[in-house]
Amino acid sequence: MAECLRLLPVRRRYQIAMLQFQDLSLRRGPEPLFEHAGFQIHPGWKVGLTGANGCGKSSLFSLILGELAADVGAFSRPDQWVIGHVAQETPTDARPALEYVLDGDAELRALQRALAGAEAADDGEAAAQIHGRIEAVGGYQAEARAARLLHGLGFAPGEEHRAVAEFSGGWRMRLNLARALMCRSDLLLLDEPTNHLDLDAAIWLESWLERYPGTLLLISHDRDFLDRVCDHILHIEGRRITLYPGNYSAFERVRAERLAHQAAAHARQQREAAHMRAFVDRFRAKASKARQAQSRLKALERMQEIAPAHVDSPFRFAFLTPDRNPHPLLRLEALEAGYGGTPVLTGVDLVLAPGDRIGLLGPNGAGKSTLIRVLAGEMAPDGGLRELADGTRIGYFAQHQVEQLHPPSSPLEHLRRLDPGATEQALRDWLGGFGFNGDRALEVVAPFSGGEKARLALALLIYQRPNLLLLDEPTNHLDLEMRQSLATALQAFEGAMVLVSHDRHLLRLTCDQLLLVHGGRVGIFDGTLEDYPRWLAERRRDDRVKAPDKGSGKAAGRRERRRAGAEARQRQRPLRARLNALEQEMERLHARRLELEQALADPRLYTPEAKAALTPLLREKAQVDRALEGTEEDWMAVSEALEAG
Repeated sequence: MAECLRLLPVRRRYQIAMLQFQDLSLRRGPEPLFEHAGFQIHPGWKVGLTGANGCGKSSLFSLILGELAADVGAFSRPDQWVIGHVAQETPTDARPALEYVLDGDAELRALQRALAGAEAADDGEAAAQIHGRIEAVGGYQAEARAARLLHGLGFAPGEEHRAVAEFSGGWRMRLNLARALMCRSDLLLLDEPTNHLDLDAAIWLESWLERYPGTLLLISHDRDFLDRVCDHILHIEGRRITLYPGNYSAFERVRAERLAHQAAAHARQQREAAHMRAFVDRFRAKASKARQAQSRLKALERMQEIAPAHVDSPFRFAFLTPDRNPHPLLRLEALEAGYGGTPVLTGVDLVLAPGDRIGLLGPNGAGKSTLIRVLAGEMAPDGGLRELADGTRIGYFAQHQVEQLHPPSSPLEHLRRLDPGATEQALRDWLGGFGFNGDRALEVVAPFSGGEKARLALALLIYQRPNLLLLDEPTNHLDLEMRQSLATALQAFEGAMVLVSHDRHLLRLTCDQLLLVHGGRVGIFDGTLEDYPRWLAERRRDDRVKAPDKGSGKAAGRRERRRAGAEARQRQRPLRARLNALEQEMERLHARRLELEQALADPRLYTPEAKAALTPLLREKAQVDRALEGTEEDWMAVSEALEAG
């Protein structure tokens, strides 16, 4: 659960008013993460913490929280500061989500307990004093504040009363985030907060953090998010920590200037730009490709600015030329899709041809995931036409593809199954472009991080030469270097692409057209990506205006609303029954996964003589993960249908 830590004050004449790092070194195992770090973070600063995976970002958070001690040097912080942060695990809690989030305000909860004690003791004077303190900390508005946090993070009205245990893993992480934001903290530590958010929720969180009055330390691989929220960047590289003023783009320019002075690095950057110019030159003269070429020109301008800052990226790969590229690749006509008889999408017409680059926008629950699943063939439409051309090869990336990796197998074994006739060196070369070099290509997947598994899933997908890419949040858990490499590779992809992502930088660099999924329809978004937050704000304002007037009091209006409500409940009864069954199955699978994780934590299982016991546990863990992911997807789909109907 989210934590809200109040550090007890120590009596002394002088207390620091900032975070201070003095000649600090930290090790994890035999190797140092960073050495001789010296910098200060002042109150009110919003600092983005960046660096390659494994460089020590999360360890720095653990140091600040007091969970780790420095090996050399000193770290100090104001003793009176309240620290808010998000824990990675959520207990199976039977309480309503609203109560769980309210626990984030530890001081308010303590006052409420004290008030209950005073009232039980019939101590009127103490109770009056506590009421005053509750008023002073905004306690009587706390429930409304918690509800706004939940709504901003994508929870539908009414879901704040559902038990925490009923939510899937990704939604529980949103609850943890809401709980951390509920804490009236002086210092807020956020580690990849957008990983489990869609674009709408990420935009809302960005706006909330811009208004946050305390000191913020933010680990993120979302470039646009860092740009809009942060005023300083703390970068870990080569065992050194350097503090840069400005947002991420400003840091990138400074780093690019330094790296551009290195001749070899500069040459690689020029090759990246030349690769993109070749695409533009190739298609500029073709009328059918004019729009794509113009988009690439705009992206090239941005890419040339940022490429020098990523010349030392360990990731180098490109999409292979598809064997065939039929025109069109896929067509939807008057398509209907939904769940349990309740439509989510109606009258969808869409033609996908080679070269199309489409980004899907739309509010949470509007049907973006439903559309992707229909396009991928994982969900049958209720009506209309889905026509797939002969020779269309779909590359579909979603989180459940990541979870379907075979834990006991290595990256090399995964790739060999796709191409048994390829030489080991060719397979190793391919995997090396995705960061699986040397012995890393031979290690089992089971202990890989989320980012490593996502990289491997992408490596396997791209190797199969798709000509239609369907990407549903492909950047979750990927670091900035891998995101940049993916954007570069997508620039030269010769097929069609449909992308759902909260990473606006990826959308901006790779998409020529934005489609809006809203109100059951799919149409062209009349604006740019920068206009989308304004559209969201206007939609929320319109929703408030259209809300029923509680003061009208007309009997006919009440009867009509009761009749409409009864009809809606009748229509949704099968969906609610299905939702309850899925929630029970998720609870069962969560419990079994926890049992397996506890069993697999035993180091004795990883000795050679224990292989016979380890293999079935890993196999069952993979099966449970796949079943849980599928059940969570079904739960989300049914929830979308309920919200739409």
